[in-house]
Amino acid sequence: MDGWIVCETQMYGLHAHSIRLCIRIKFNRQDWGMVSGHYFFTFIQFCFEIIFKRLTLYPNLINAGFMNRFIPFFLVGFAVSFFSCSGSMQQENRIFVTIEPQRYFAERLAHPFFEIETMVAPGTSPESYDPTPRQMVRLAKSRAYFGIGPLGFELAWLDKLKQNNPAVLFFDNSRNVSFVAGESHHHGTHGMDPHIWTSPQTALLIVQNMYDALVELDPGNRDAYAGNRDDLRREILQTDTIVRSLLNRSSQKAFIIYHPALTYFAHDYGLTQYAIESEGKEPAAEQLKQLIDAGRGTVKTVFIQQEFDRKNAEIVAREARCKLVVINPLSYNWSEETIRIAKALSDE
Repeated sequence: MDGWIVCETQMYGLHAHSIRLCIRIKFNRQDWGMVSGHYFFTFIQFCFEIIFKRLTLYPNLINAGFMNRFIPFFLVGFAVSFFSCSGSMQQENRIFVTIEPQRYFAERLAHPFFEIETMVAPGTSPESYDPTPRQMVRLAKSRAYFGIGPLGFELAWLDKLKQNNPAVLFFDNSRNVSFVAGESHHHGTHGMDPHIWTSPQTALLIVQNMYDALVELDPGNRDAYAGNRDDLRREILQTDTIVRSLLNRSSQKAFIIYHPALTYFAHDYGLTQYAIESEGKEPAAEQLKQLIDAGRGTVKTVFIQQEFDRKNAEIVAREARCKLVVINPLSYNWSEETIRIAKALSDE
């Protein structure tokens, strides 16, 4: 039995425009098992957390009748659908990861025994991402979740995901990683940089942690996972060799980056990273001037991540006479992106 929940309300009075809110979620018969008992109430809680988070941006919606119109309609529509359907939840051979570089590693390790899905969608920020209702449904039926450490998404959501999904096993892929201090970070990690996957050396630890988790989940296929791990380790070590060869021939020993996401990369290869962003905020004019002065003559490359505004990076690159390079440390293609960053810093 397939069904749709459609909850819609129209409100007036915000900036003289009408606003139509619509939540439309599709469930199949198996999905309804997830919203039984404990899951019914946690799903409702999840929906309201999202709703009220968004309302903080538009507080006038409450005055426009949101509480009286939308919430009762949502509860009635959901309850009718809930009590008219039944099913049983079955855990599926699926593992969720937080970001795309994890999926790169996990797919190579877990093939062909587990399906891997990423929570933070490509092209979005792990500092502000909210899971979708569909992701919540699929996570509840998954075997495990692999966390990557103190990114904004995990700081905001991981405890809630654990509480709401007692049948899902959670593993920390950052176990045994030595976190280093980040420059001007705002992740709520007491100055620790969470971008551990950008370093081939810490990537090896991430892979070992994933392997240990897979053996715990599926000990019968230990030998297959060990073979996959060894193949992946060789790929990571080969990537490290290529990067070192490129950087050893380069005169560049420093770079400027908008958001300081390459701390571990810089640490591995003896580079200095200068960040444009300061404590998660746009830099002041004086800060920009100091950065430009520091970069002139010593820096040839300014990196900008694709999810950030390019304006300040373009100013720094132009004034410091550097090339501007768009990078994506959150890319699924971990090895390819790591080598591409090294090539941008090489003299080739």
